[in-house]
Amino acid sequence: MPKAHRNGDSRFCGASTIVSGQSTVYVNNRLWAVEGDKDTHCNMGALIAVYGPPTVKLENKFAICAVGDSAAPDLLSCIFPHPSAATRPRDGSPDTFIYEGGVGGGTVS
Repeated sequence: MPKAHRNGDSRFCGASTIVSGQSTVYVNNRLWAVEGDKDTHCNMGALIAVYGPPTVKLENKFAICAVGDSAAPDLLSCIFPHPSAATRPRDGSPDTFIYEGGVGGGTVS
C-alpha cells in the first residue's frame, strides 16, 4: 500500500520534500505532502499526484503518496543524467497509508 509522503521524506534522487502547500494535516508529527510541494534540490521538483486517480485532498490539494506519485524534474535532473522520475517520492510514513486495498480506493488508514 502507498505510504503517506511527508515533510522531510526522501525522494529517489536523494533530495527531501519541503511541505509548503498545506499547514494543518500531520502524519507522525510531520506535515503530509501535497501536490506542488518541492524538494531540497534548489526548491524544484514539484510533486504531482498521479496514483489512483487521486481522490484524497488536504486543504483542497491532492495528497501525495510514496512510491506511487510523481514529480517534475529538479535542477540536478537537468544537470546530471537522472530521469525525471528520480525526483518522485521514495519514503513515507511507517503506519499511515493512502488508497488502502488498491489503486484509487480513496481511503486513508
